[in-house]
Amino acid sequence: MNSSSQISATLSRKSSSRNQSTSSVDKIDLKIQPSEIHSAISNNSNDSLTSNQRDGSDSDCQLLPDFRLSWSHYVKLMRINNPEERRFYEIECLNNNWSLREFERQFNSSLYERLVLSRDKAKVWELSEKGQILENPKDVIKDPIVLEFLGLPELASFSETELEQQIINKLENFMLELGKGFTFVGRQVRITFDEKHFHIDLVLYNRLLRCFVLIELKLGELSPQDLGQLQMYVNYYDRFVKLDDECKTIGIILCKLKNDTLVEITLPEENTQIFAEQYQMVLPGKEELRKLIEEKDI
Repeated sequence: MNSSSQISATLSRKSSSRNQSTSSVDKIDLKIQPSEIHSAISNNSNDSLTSNQRDGSDSDCQLLPDFRLSWSHYVKLMRINNPEERRFYEIECLNNNWSLREFERQFNSSLYERLVLSRDKAKVWELSEKGQILENPKDVIKDPIVLEFLGLPELASFSETELEQQIINKLENFMLELGKGFTFVGRQVRITFDEKHFHIDLVLYNRLLRCFVLIELKLGELSPQDLGQLQMYVNYYDRFVKLDDECKTIGIILCKLKNDTLVEITLPEENTQIFAEQYQMVLPGKEELRKLIEEKDI
């Protein structure tokens, strides 16, 4: 019996065991013991899990032993067939105290698949064991960044200023999409040298990585000049703004289109500070992302 059938049967047993003479619906006890739900979902993990070989051993991706989420969270988790993805979302819900609404938004935006596409095999395995962990600059990367919450149509014409304003208007959503540990520092932050002024679109700080994060917005296709300008901003912050005990600054360009080969050739081989990420205004298709994961052979 699968997890949906087990929970439905439990509901049926508990409802029918009540006195049918009561006319008030709210007197019917639809409560399920936490252990029953958790057992149903865990059994589903065992049923759906195939022998995934990692480092020569079978993976046993069980749910966490403690029942610490709401009933609605576990009902949503129950519907996720991939046990590793299910475990990842359970850990993230616990670590970030996601409401059901935020959990659904992160799932619908294919957070797990996007993180998988941005990581190597070893890091992918960590997702189902520890959730999203920020230990180095590359851990903040999600490609693409999904900005559907801004309410800007995918094909509409808008300026970089309008895009920036919408991000400021929905700053909390934007920070949640970026990931853990981000705080807002400023917008259009001016830096000056040799009597020339430059403005950085968005300046954030990540308290987990202990570094500044500079974000530039680009509506069109990414160019080498865009990367060079961001490199200049990052160098300025490293030399004149960050404290000695803080880590090196990260620079991210959010662009509509990018050429991965151009980015790779323009940046140093050992680059750990400058990143280019595409953004999109609609939720990505899960099947499309899963095909990309299969092509990546993860």
